[in-house]
Amino acid sequence: MPGAESWHIQRNGETVGGVIVNINKETQHNQVELLFIDPAHHSQGIGQAAWKAIEASYPETRVWELVTPYFEQRNIHFYVNKCGFHIVEFYNQYHPDPHPPEGEEETTGDIPGTEAFFRFEKVMHGEP
Repeated sequence: MPGAESWHIQRNGETVGGVIVNINKETQHNQVELLFIDPAHHSQGIGQAAWKAIEASYPETRVWELVTPYFEQRNIHFYVNKCGFHIVEFYNQYHPDPHPPEGEEETTGDIPGTEAFFRFEKVMHGEP
């Protein structure tokens, strides 16, 4: 994936998670493709510290964007309440994602829980 960069999240020398971001150097509207922490290390501030490090590593970012399934309450709490994202769109059967991932049609719901997603944004640097 062009612009994709991956990070290992470590604690005391042990890999406990990872992040994949997609950086658009022209627009600086960047995507979080994946951010995960091993469940054995949840609720220890690791995800929030990792997110702060990501933001600090890409200071020219104008907007961060990501999507997460509607049922992932833990993700929604993390991104909104811990990282400062805002829910800006809800994709579902009545309002499909107009930009499905390359090579995929719009989500069909064949996999349970994939029929609806929230799109989040975090605006940086006073972007409208």
